[in-house]
Amino acid sequence: MGSLSGKVALITGAARGQGRSHALRLAQEGADIIALDICRQLETVPYPMATVEDLDETVVLVEKLDRRIFARQADVRDPAAVAAVVDAGVAELGRLDIVLANAGISPHSADEKDALAVFHDTVAINLTGVRHTVHAAVPAIIAGGEGGSIVITSSTQGLTGRGGTGTGAGDGYVASKHAVVGLMRSWANWLAPHRIRVNTVHPTGVSTPMILNDAMAGFLALSPDIAGALTNLLPVEAVEAIDISNAIAWLVSDQARYVTGVTLPVDAGFVVK
Repeated sequence: MGSLSGKVALITGAARGQGRSHALRLAQEGADIIALDICRQLETVPYPMATVEDLDETVVLVEKLDRRIFARQADVRDPAAVAAVVDAGVAELGRLDIVLANAGISPHSADEKDALAVFHDTVAINLTGVRHTVHAAVPAIIAGGEGGSIVITSSTQGLTGRGGTGTGAGDGYVASKHAVVGLMRSWANWLAPHRIRVNTVHPTGVSTPMILNDAMAGFLALSPDIAGALTNLLPVEAVEAIDISNAIAWLVSDQARYVTGVTLPVDAGFVVK
């Protein structure tokens, strides 16, 4: 039996990248999955976003691990849509114990045509979407009566201001990743009486399509100072999604049963550099 046998986890941004990795890692530990992703392109995002086919692949991979998965398209900016997925997923899988508010965008580009629109979309997804996700999920966790765990994906940019550019993407990303730390700390207090733990993880650059794309490469090529500011202390350019998933698998398990209200870097030393 895995450390999460009998548990159900809601994961946003689950079609690919970190979200898919988290779904597979938690499924390996015995969890069933409610998977949510927008699966369409946004005009303000300069790299290809996840597709329906990506989400379908996540379903196949989880089912190969002999776990159940309920997967739907939804935009985390739409609270009614998120709530509908959560309610249907809980009805299908029977409970909810874990929430990974992972959905996010990083629309950095060397050619930002509408900085204000980029800023608004980034904050709406990375911050407001987290709020919608958690508020949709909490009633089901409380109803279960067994406590639970919520992990919000922030960033090293949620702990530092390194690499600031004043662009719509830069402002929106750093502001939203700092802001979810405030939500986490508030929610840790709110939900402690229900034995629900709330924490943030803070990855450095992760080798996923959100980082490994032409738009990000062009943005970093604008200034050697920016690229240099975003390097790690350990000699690695980027970590892998599984490195974040392994940390989360521990954080949501009973091995971390008294860990709440913490900001956990998985960052190859980025923050202390």
